[in-house]
Amino acid sequence: MSALRSALPKTLRELRLVGCQQSPASAGVRAFIKSSYPAVKKANPELPILIREALGTPARAFARFERGVEKVVLLDGVSSAEEVEKKIAELIK
Repeated sequence: MSALRSALPKTLRELRLVGCQQSPASAGVRAFIKSSYPAVKKANPELPILIREALGTPARAFARFERGVEKVVLLDGVSSAEEVEKKIAELIK
């Protein structure tokens, strides 16, 4: 089971996923949203998980922590939901 499918750290305040609706480079993010988002949200019902789509936008994930600290990981070109999940899990650690 992935670290994202269990309770995430309390210091994590928000998770944002950004990608393009059509771009092949954002395919992994779209696959993650379809397959893994429900389980992640179920395990973390109070955590805001924002999904933003914009044509031509590179795929990225942002994690906002306490005191406004933000980290970002580039997901452009990541092809599978599992790889996206691993990169987001690394971002949150």
